[in-house]
Amino acid sequence: MTKQSERVAINNFSPRRAIAKVVAIAPEREIYLRSGGKVRFVRISTRVQLAIAAVLALLLGGWALGTGAMLWSQAHFTAERATLERQRAAVIHRQAAVDAYKGSVSDMARDIEARQHAIQEMMRVNLGADLPEAAATDGKTATGDGVDGRSGKVSAALPEAARLERLRAQQAALESDLAEAAQARLAKVEQAIRSFGLNPAVLGRQARGGMGGPFEPVPRVVASDPDLRDLSALLGRLNAMETTLATIPSGRPTAAPMQSSSYGYRRDPFNGAAAFHSGIDFPGRYGQTINAAAPGKVSYVGQRPGYGKVVEIDHGNGIMTRYAHLSRFGTRVGEKVARGQAIARMGSTGRSTGTHLHFEVRVRGQAVNPRRFLEARQDVLEIQQLAKRRLVSDRRG
Repeated sequence: MTKQSERVAINNFSPRRAIAKVVAIAPEREIYLRSGGKVRFVRISTRVQLAIAAVLALLLGGWALGTGAMLWSQAHFTAERATLERQRAAVIHRQAAVDAYKGSVSDMARDIEARQHAIQEMMRVNLGADLPEAAATDGKTATGDGVDGRSGKVSAALPEAARLERLRAQQAALESDLAEAAQARLAKVEQAIRSFGLNPAVLGRQARGGMGGPFEPVPRVVASDPDLRDLSALLGRLNAMETTLATIPSGRPTAAPMQSSSYGYRRDPFNGAAAFHSGIDFPGRYGQTINAAAPGKVSYVGQRPGYGKVVEIDHGNGIMTRYAHLSRFGTRVGEKVARGQAIARMGSTGRSTGTHLHFEVRVRGQAVNPRRFLEARQDVLEIQQLAKRRLVSDRRG
């Protein structure tokens, strides 16, 4: 409808026309009734018809309103019920989250404590030392009790979890620092072993040798964690190499200041023919003290052809020292001796031209030049002394 037609419709509207239309819809009606041979009629005016229509409209409207109110009430109830269900689900989810945080905090605390104990045990077994107090965590007291279960707030668990995360990070840094320190220390020890003309890898295989004993598994946290397994293996190798270094002969077997005959080829003092001399000779006075060049176990005491009276000490890893031309024994087979401990007296027994000590170092049965052991650099000796002190502290512990 255009604006012009709207204006025409407005101009054409009048009350009379409206009343005329209503009357046309509900004209006055007469209803005839026949009863007992008589005819009567009832006249229903337009007004009555309109009144009845209005009443019906009111009733219909009331019914519609009532029905709408009921539907609205039911919808409102359904919405409220859905809201309550959502709130209940949220509460359950929140409580589950709180329980999960409680569990994770407790698990994290137990893991930190287990790893701490494992690291300390590895250090005690392999290095004979414990972690510094400052490095130890208090994971033992860090449990999930800090979670506010009554309020059901997940945020209450966060401070405890965050603290444990910090402890875990500190512990990881400690493990990394320990591994780096052990690796650096292992490199120095292996270099010191090489300076004696020995191969650390070969000595390591010899150190393993025959093995046995009851099976005692490592802690579960070590077995299940690759980093801790690697750290345990590294500390074990460091312990083995330091034990090997500590037993390598480096002490002088006697106080004699001179060497009358060196290792290698020489002219035989008896017949003048070319011969191989398998050790170093130390001249001295008769009865002068002979000392063990390194800690070990006495493996032989007695006579050997050409050597006269002999003491031999097994230092492990295939290393043996021999002390020959002795006048008197001061030890017995099976005895454990320390570096510098008196084991015999100097003499001139066997194939000897005079009082002296014939000193040999043998590796896997083969004679090697003892000079490299007796003239080790000071830095090598310091590394060896550190290893020896650790082994001594282990035995005392």
